[in-house]
Amino acid sequence: MKVVHTREELAQARSALTGSVGVVLTMGALHEGHEALLRAARARADHLVATIFVNPLQFGPNEDFGRYPRTLEKDLAVCAAAGVDLVFAPSRADIYPDGEPMVRVNPGPLGEILEGASRPGFFHGVLTVVLKLFQLTRPDFSFFGEKDYQQVTLVRRMVRDLDLPVTIVAVPTVREPDGLARSSRNRYLAPAERVAALTLSAALRAGVAAAGRGEDAEAAARAAFDGGTAKLDYLVLTDPDLGPPPAKGPGRLLVAAWVGSTRLIDNVPVELVA
Repeated sequence: MKVVHTREELAQARSALTGSVGVVLTMGALHEGHEALLRAARARADHLVATIFVNPLQFGPNEDFGRYPRTLEKDLAVCAAAGVDLVFAPSRADIYPDGEPMVRVNPGPLGEILEGASRPGFFHGVLTVVLKLFQLTRPDFSFFGEKDYQQVTLVRRMVRDLDLPVTIVAVPTVREPDGLARSSRNRYLAPAERVAALTLSAALRAGVAAAGRGEDAEAAARAAFDGGTAKLDYLVLTDPDLGPPPAKGPGRLLVAAWVGSTRLIDNVPVELVA
């Protein structure tokens, strides 16, 4: 496995890769969810590239950029075990050589709802760095976890609208044995908060069960959300593209909540029965 840190090193190493290339874009602090992405990419592409970069553009002024876990040595070991061919771990100056970019990707109306409403400017930062990393790594495939469902949806939309030559592959959410979605931020949770966080997945399960009975999935999920120390941000039912939910057919149930000072998100597909 080759590890590079600069654009020049990346360009040289990338030019040596022949055949299809899959890329997994990460902010490090790799866990089993990332490992699932790496495995999916390894199975699909001839070569596997991983990027590790904590993107400052997607953190608001009162968010956790400063304390976001940075575990490069452990992350490199995970990448090596997963069969990664090339790791790009740039500095902030390598990604933004002129400081914060004057031109950014505007996510449009889809980026202003849900996470975009709670975290203004978040998806401007996400899509800007994703586009930059696509340009630098030149992948044929890129793999994203469905836990960040709105992010996957927006990246797909960007690829389609801007005619980017990359196929986006969504990988199902990886969960802890008790149902909690894997997240780098789970390590922030104190033991009591870890228990409280289970209300997110419990609410989603209740919504899925209600949808299968032809009942109101969103109402059932809200009723099952046992706040306690968890403070609900949003819980909504949409169609698979984050539009209004259909009367029948596939939908998506999404939730976000604060557990102490940690903000968690989760989502599940639902099949709506009229």
